[in-house]
Amino acid sequence: MGKGKKRGRSEPGSTIQPRNKYSDNPPDFASLASLYPSFKPFVFFSGGRARIDWTDYNATRELTRILLLHDHGVNWWIPDGQLCPTVPNRSNYINWINDLLSSEIIQSFGCGDETKVKGFDIGTGANCIYPLLGASLFRWTFVASDFTAVALEWAEKNVKSNLHISDLIEIRDSKVVPHFLEVENRESDKIILEEDDSKSSMGPAVLLGVVKENEMFDFCMSNPPFFETFEEAGLNPKTSCGGTPEEMVCNGGEQAFVTRIIEDSTVLRQRFRWYTSMLGKKATLKLLISKLWEVGVTVVKTTEFVQGQTSRWGIAWSFMPTARKIIAPPVAIKSVLSFMLEGIKRQYSALDVLQSVEEFFKCCGASCKLNSSTFSVDIVASNDQCNTISKNGTRDLDSVRSHGNDKQSLDGSSLQVPQDNLSFRILVFQQIPGSLLIKGSLQQKDSPLSGLFSVVFGSLEESMKSKFCR
Repeated sequence: MGKGKKRGRSEPGSTIQPRNKYSDNPPDFASLASLYPSFKPFVFFSGGRARIDWTDYNATRELTRILLLHDHGVNWWIPDGQLCPTVPNRSNYINWINDLLSSEIIQSFGCGDETKVKGFDIGTGANCIYPLLGASLFRWTFVASDFTAVALEWAEKNVKSNLHISDLIEIRDSKVVPHFLEVENRESDKIILEEDDSKSSMGPAVLLGVVKENEMFDFCMSNPPFFETFEEAGLNPKTSCGGTPEEMVCNGGEQAFVTRIIEDSTVLRQRFRWYTSMLGKKATLKLLISKLWEVGVTVVKTTEFVQGQTSRWGIAWSFMPTARKIIAPPVAIKSVLSFMLEGIKRQYSALDVLQSVEEFFKCCGASCKLNSSTFSVDIVASNDQCNTISKNGTRDLDSVRSHGNDKQSLDGSSLQVPQDNLSFRILVFQQIPGSLLIKGSLQQKDSPLSGLFSVVFGSLEESMKSKFCR
């Protein structure tokens, strides 16, 4: 990613955290190699620059070890195969949370010592990176949870290897869940969660069952399993960060995992000031934002973390009352959205894209009318159809081309729009060769489903780019 892009963020948590010491000062491999002989064998020079082989797990692990020691005074190690975190990227997340806590967007708990910050790290892993950084940088206290024997053993070792912060971090086993768990929601109605077969199939507890009675936290954080399969997790040949199936994979991927955090947060509500998670896919971010407004949060904040060639996204939400009146409405509806299709494969034309847009919505049951003269498609979709679109946005549309005879052409009349349905128009514009601009415009801004427009349009963007771009 070139320099100068994606820098103008004003909300808490810019693309590269200004207080992250690596933001404008990446690690100097040559200098580190001269200071730490154990790192020297992994450093080589190419094009006049000191480099390491990012596909070498031992090199990336040793880099993480010496950065934590050199810059943070933290002793650290993990066994072979465990997920090896990059310190600059993790520092971005920690500093973003610090920005959220300092922003006064939401009210404080209003009791006790407000200078003492307590965090909860969901799935800390053997590396225990977030508690170690948070404790060393800000003197935050942490509860760090995990469920595998290796993760619990090595997280504990990493904490005990740092006596100056060891009293700030508690390692907690998330498998130790009572058979019956009783919690209270905001209205003080008691909810009983029984650990039956359906619950246990979801995996270890996330927050409910791990958070103890009467415990309160300033935030929780998570670097969730990004992938649905271990094969998918190994698709990037340019890096070797390790990672076990328990760390990298869960049923439904990151969307399902963070949805579980959201579901737990609807019960715990104001027991946490901020609920947060990192995400690996921008498309997931759009889907989760819509879900959060549905469950009644008071505020949602997002950011993008960029460090080197890696991009991640952060999402945060709260049920606390807002502390200031100048705040965006719960649903900021954009009536016009657009995206570019660049590097389109040569065999496809603008008409192919237009027809694929129509097929994308028709295969989910939405009503469509295509106008080839204006290169537009009018769409009307119900709430259920919008949900289907958001879930199946990247499905292969070739299977529905056989329904081409069912296409409707715009004959001067407009689609009938039932009350409470989402109505919008998609237009395709020719740009420079190999590029198209796809624009969507909301036709009924006062529809109860207007808030879903950005989610539906985001699913279309992901599908079209997957199908047509190189």
